[in-house]
Amino acid sequence: MHVVLVAPSIAPNTGNIIRLCANTGVHLHLVEPLGFELSDRWLRRGGLDYHDLTTVTTHADLGAARAALPGRWLLTTAHGTRRHDDVAYASDDVLVFGNEQWGLPDDLVARTPAEHRLRIPMRPANRSLNLANAVAIVVYEAWRQADFATDHLVPEDR
Repeated sequence: MHVVLVAPSIAPNTGNIIRLCANTGVHLHLVEPLGFELSDRWLRRGGLDYHDLTTVTTHADLGAARAALPGRWLLTTAHGTRRHDDVAYASDDVLVFGNEQWGLPDDLVARTPAEHRLRIPMRPANRSLNLANAVAIVVYEAWRQADFATDHLVPEDR
């Protein structure tokens, strides 16, 4: 399984997601531009020493990420039409999350079939969840479906 962060801008969120990916066996992909340096001390603080325990790949743009990750792309967005727990996840799925401030690019959302646009339930008057929390919710649901098998979320290396 792969997590894609599109133009993440808050280093501590990405650091926490690195730790999450290390602990669940998920590969992390960052789509530029990034709002921080990968060596940023805040990134290291959130990820601590977990950076070496997971695969983190940086892509120049969404096209490069799409070419590298041919699996089923599932976008998580506040405007999603399908609940995140109403999906049968597969090991080659690509879970895509947007920037902390503006979310996912409109053109990406528009090109994605409605059944691949996921939402996490929350109270109607609220805008969104913290990025690291949203990624954790979806990744753990996928892993729960696999009965927390350690080999289910990690596809063959590409």
